Amino acid sequence: MTEHTIYIHGIVLNEETRCTLADLCLLCGVNAEVIHEMIDEGIVTPEGFSSREWSFSAIAVKRVQTAIRLQRDLRVNLPGCALALDLLEELEALRPLCRRR
Repeated sequence: MTEHTIYIHGIVLNEETRCTLADLCLLCGVNAEVIHEMIDEGIVTPEGFSSREWSFSAIAVKRVQTAIRLQRDLRVNLPGCALALDLLEELEALRPLCRRR
């Protein structure tokens, strides 16, 4: 029997993590045009005045990755992704309130 070793690579992001447009593209496996479309749709909001100065939070990385999965797996368009992401965040915020009751 042959043993196979599987290596998993990852990056740990926390609330203070900031990334550039290029970093976001690399982390999410998309090009800058896709990120620009998501910005236009309100899925993510960069900080900074120009695309060279933009920085994105770890939450933005998560939102872009989720939007990409929604598009790929469920064929949801960008406006639908924006709505779904907002509803998912709202649900996440309400869950602790429901558990207290």
